[in-house]
Amino acid sequence: EPLPPPLPKKQLQRAESLPEPALAWDDPPARTGSINAASQRSCQAGAAGSSTPQDRPCWGHRRPLTKSQSLGTPAAWKGSAAPWASPAELTFATPDGELGGLLQGRAGLREVLVGAQRAALARLAARVQDTLLGHEERTPLLAAELAGKKWAALRLLGTEPCCDAGDAWYFRVGFASGQTQLVFAAKVLKSHSCGLAVQTSLGPHCSIQQVIGHFTDRLPQELVLPRDTRQHRQPAEEDTALLGSPRVLQVLISPEIPYQTLADFVKESRKVHGSSPGHYERLVCLLLLQVCAGLEHLKAQSAGRGDVCPENLLLVQCPRPPLSQQSPGTAPGLSLPRLLISNFFKAKEKRRPCSTTQEQDWAEGFSAPSSPVADELHIGMLIYVLLHVDISLETALGFGGNRLPEIPSLSIYSTGLKRLATLLLHRDPCKRVSVEEAKSILQVLLWGPRQELFARSKKTPDLLQSWVDVKRALLLLKFAEKTAGAGASPTLEEWLCCQYFEEVTEHTLYRVTQVLYA
Repeated sequence: EPLPPPLPKKQLQRAESLPEPALAWDDPPARTGSINAASQRSCQAGAAGSSTPQDRPCWGHRRPLTKSQSLGTPAAWKGSAAPWASPAELTFATPDGELGGLLQGRAGLREVLVGAQRAALARLAARVQDTLLGHEERTPLLAAELAGKKWAALRLLGTEPCCDAGDAWYFRVGFASGQTQLVFAAKVLKSHSCGLAVQTSLGPHCSIQQVIGHFTDRLPQELVLPRDTRQHRQPAEEDTALLGSPRVLQVLISPEIPYQTLADFVKESRKVHGSSPGHYERLVCLLLLQVCAGLEHLKAQSAGRGDVCPENLLLVQCPRPPLSQQSPGTAPGLSLPRLLISNFFKAKEKRRPCSTTQEQDWAEGFSAPSSPVADELHIGMLIYVLLHVDISLETALGFGGNRLPEIPSLSIYSTGLKRLATLLLHRDPCKRVSVEEAKSILQVLLWGPRQELFARSKKTPDLLQSWVDVKRALLLLKFAEKTAGAGASPTLEEWLCCQYFEEVTEHTLYRVTQVLYA
């Protein structure tokens, strides 16, 4: 029988059958999502019927090789880091082949280091925020559980308020969520509030009081409402009627439990201010920073405005670091609390232009809390209140004279706080610094750069950029050493510091230091 005809020789497509070992690694877990998406796109292209040599097979979790990469051409490694992980995605386990594509020259090295450090600070700040605020995904679940619940579903943990604010009394209550016993604050409003709609529409923020439930009900008879003895506040008829007979009151449920108001804190800290002025005035800067951050968040949300009256600013106790981690000479009672803006009102739609009559502008801006320019004026007044310097409304408004009260120079923060108060209380509204600028000034007062940096070197963007790079690296080393030692979690102050060095740029520092050290 004749032999069958020979089979045709198979043509070998070398570009498709010989993957390069240099690019055949498994990607780190941080990039799995992007790689899966790229692999899916590669598979979809094959399914579309394309048979050109550059269409590569789907390699699962491995990086799909493009035509420009298939032969390991140097172009994939030079100049652009696009084919590789961004600096924010780098970890210690990132393969050297991928690092090599990023380290092209000293400029590339700096970009990689700065990007990786910023990303590390962002991750660290996010973890600390989860500790301070709780996981955001739990908030809707708790709100759903509390929906429709009233006093009968709550367990009273005390008959007297844990905090007596200007607009509400706060009581500690327990709530059973499955097998877990949770503790909340029941905020009993002294009068009907129109700011509930504003407050419930806000996104979560460390300086904004959260509301996870609300209802209207008769106050339990066992709860004791104290009489308001504040001389500056005239109780309304509705408040007076509340004392003695149970009334139907509006109640908000919040996960943050305040222990006092900022006004109470100021009264109790006068002695500490005299004995430890440096630690106290640093604490003042940190409290003001939280106020500015909360107001900045409200402005970004475009939902309403916050009341920064000391009687309505709440303090929530944070876990105090162990004695071994506290600064030497820290006075008792100087642990940094978390500050919350708890009272809100609707914002006016239009911003009032600069007035030609400055006295009228001052009076309108300060007396109307809903005025768009009131925030700067109230923060300026708040500086004097926190520093125990008496200042009347007439003096602040400049009636009868142009000079503000003197702030004693007791610490390295005194001069900066005085400068900030002057900028916030400027009689010309066009020359006042904004809340955002006040926040930046406070950050520079707390963490630098200080004026001595420019004693030997001229202030330039390059100098400030180098300063930021070094301080950011040293901050990460500090956290690494702290974790390797006692293993304690970062504090609230360290979290605020993380946010600063994650966001700050040399251009911002140049502008702020020009204003602060003028």
